[in-house]
Amino acid sequence: REFLYVDDLAEALVTLLALYNEPELVNVGSAQEVTIAGLAAKVAEAVGYQGQITLDPSKPDGTPRKLMDSSRMKAVGWSPKTSLETGLALAYADFLEHAS
Repeated sequence: REFLYVDDLAEALVTLLALYNEPELVNVGSAQEVTIAGLAAKVAEAVGYQGQITLDPSKPDGTPRKLMDSSRMKAVGWSPKTSLETGLALAYADFLEHAS
């Protein structure tokens, strides 16, 4: 699985509008894989959660890999600027700012 910060996606779309005029579809991704357990650990770190994270191995775990081919984006010179860790921290800060 891969995740992309929304501001990076917006920049990718603007880049495509300006530089890409081909009929082929374009994947926009981070090219960084993360497992669900890895994501849970990163979210816990971003929000300061100190408890234990427990996974249930009896449940289906879905497709083992979900990494996209973002080579067309790379070919137009775009790559994401925001790491998953930074994106999670920014999203959590925004949540705290707007929580009522």
